[in-house]
Amino acid sequence: MTHDFKYTNSVWALPLFFVLSLWIVYWLQIRFDFDFFIHGIYPRTFLGLQGVVFSPFIHSDLSHLYNNSLPLFVLLAALQFFYAKEAASVMVFGILFSGLGTWLIGRSSFHIGASGLIYVLFSFIFFKGIISKYYRLVALSLTVIVVYGGMVWYVFPKGDEVVSWEGHLAGFITGLVLAFAKKTPDYQKPIKYDWERPEYDPSDDKFMQRFDENGNFVKLPEPEPEPEPYFYSDWNINYEITENKKNESEPEL
Repeated sequence: MTHDFKYTNSVWALPLFFVLSLWIVYWLQIRFDFDFFIHGIYPRTFLGLQGVVFSPFIHSDLSHLYNNSLPLFVLLAALQFFYAKEAASVMVFGILFSGLGTWLIGRSSFHIGASGLIYVLFSFIFFKGIISKYYRLVALSLTVIVVYGGMVWYVFPKGDEVVSWEGHLAGFITGLVLAFAKKTPDYQKPIKYDWERPEYDPSDDKFMQRFDENGNFVKLPEPEPEPEPYFYSDWNINYEITENKKNESEPEL
C-alpha cells in the first residue's frame, strides 16, 4: 500500500495550536503565580506519575519554553504531513511512554518540559525515514538536530546537569520503538522515471543507444529522407476539369 502525501491546513494548524497551549500554560503560571513545577514527573513516587501527562506543558522559564517551541512545531508539522493518520497515536503514546520511562530512570527531582516529546518525534521521524527509505525525513530530522543545538548529545549522562537527559533518553527510545511498531503506508514517489521501472531495458533507450559499452559517444547514421509528396495545385485541377469539359462539348465530325 502506497502513501500519497497531501498538504492540508492541519499540517500547520494543529502544531500551532499545541505550541500555543504551552505558551498559555506558561502565561497562566506567570500571571497568577502558579507553582506548576510540583506537577512535573518526580521519579518512583505515586504523586510523581501525574507529571507523565502534565510535564510536557510545564516550563521553567521563557528561554526553556522558546527553545522547545520551534523544534516542536517543525517536527509536529512534519509528523502531521507525512503521517497524518498516525500523528495522534504517536503523540499520545510518545507522551505516555517517554514520561513513564523518565519516571523509572530519572533522578530524584522534578522533570518538566516538552523536550522529551521532541526526542520522541525526532527519533520516530528519523528511524521511520530509514525504515521506509524515504531519506527526506532523515534529512529533515538531522536538520532539526543541528538547529536545536546538537540535541543528540543530551541523551547521555552529565551532558548538562540542568537538563533532564533521562527524559531525552526515554523519548529517544520511545520514538525508536514506535518507528518499528507503528505500521505506516509506504510512501509514493511523485515521479517515477523510466530507468526506475523493473521492465526497463537500456537497449531500447534512444539516448543510451548513442553510447557504446565503454561509454563513448557513437554517431548514429542519419535516416534517409522520405520522398516529398506531390500536391496538385488548384490551378492544375481547374485546368484539367476545364479541358475535359471543353473536349466533351465539341461535336464529333
